Amino acid sequence: MKKLHFFLVFLLALSVNLYAQDENKTVSKFDFIPGEKIIFYDDFSSGNVGDFPALWNTSSSGEIVTMAKYPGRWFQFTKGGFFIPEAKEKFADNFTIEFDFVPMVTTNSENMSGIDFFIVSGTLSNPNEGGAIPGKAGTKITMGYDQVDWTNYSQKDEGYKDHGNSVFQFKTGQKYHVAFWVQKQRIRMYADEQKVLDLPRGMIADYVYNIFRVETNDEATPIISNFRIAAGLPDMRNKLLTEGKLISYGIQFDVNSDKIKPESFATLKEIAQVLKDNPALKIKIVGHTDGDGSEAANLDLSKRRAASVKSQLNQTFSIDNRRLETDGKGKAQPIAPNDNAVNKAKNRRVEFIKL
Repeated sequence: MKKLHFFLVFLLALSVNLYAQDENKTVSKFDFIPGEKIIFYDDFSSGNVGDFPALWNTSSSGEIVTMAKYPGRWFQFTKGGFFIPEAKEKFADNFTIEFDFVPMVTTNSENMSGIDFFIVSGTLSNPNEGGAIPGKAGTKITMGYDQVDWTNYSQKDEGYKDHGNSVFQFKTGQKYHVAFWVQKQRIRMYADEQKVLDLPRGMIADYVYNIFRVETNDEATPIISNFRIAAGLPDMRNKLLTEGKLISYGIQFDVNSDKIKPESFATLKEIAQVLKDNPALKIKIVGHTDGDGSEAANLDLSKRRAASVKSQLNQTFSIDNRRLETDGKGKAQPIAPNDNAVNKAKNRRVEFIKL
């Protein structure tokens, strides 16, 4: 009896532990979904190494660099000052900002500090508007040594209003995917698959936010890449069920690879939920690339990426393979000229077509 009692207690403890693990896994899932319309993109591939990127403004200095540890082109902030991507289009009420980020400092510190991110309502041609608190209104997010602090401000409040913090450490030399998601007054910040901040009233109402601004001190020399601003909230359900076609920029892949990045999880989850809620719905998944590279290589890559999306929908979300078809068009069907970074980013997409 003692052995049986011990065994039953063990099974109960194991089941509770597994349930807790599963529950924790569920609530911690990455829920970031990129905006529907790309309004700014820069992977720094069009500039020369050593030059300051043409699509940015600064009060200081920086340069395009390469790193042996992390492939591709990167923009490094080399001295303290402000750095602003000159995105000309409006951000709208709902928008997202995301980029790859490697914290770097000139000291021996293991953690990043000395960098502020601003989302500002201001005048792009006048970066010094507002002085120490830029623009007419804004939200400032500061990377401290062992936490992330935030505060907001506006002219109508005559300065700073609300503030708070969240425990999170950005380790120097480690690559992160940082994302901000603004929905009217709500702002969320993510680092990789972790939600760092979720502020229902983080943005002050009655202002149009149209500038993303980075400020650093002289000790902070971080690098960024794959910087993207996208506007609008994708209505995946309506696009698929009513319009019959969804163009998605929320599914990201490693460069020249069919490996899906972790930040694609929330978009795949939403699409899977539409399929689960509509069991008769069948779709074709079509991959598209930009115009760089050979036609044969792009065609092959687009087909493999579509197959990877199908595999994820089946294996992770239990969508029956018989409801999913795949195809790839390579660079044959662009939706924008392949003449700049923004348009190339628009062409790199995954389409879901109702059958």
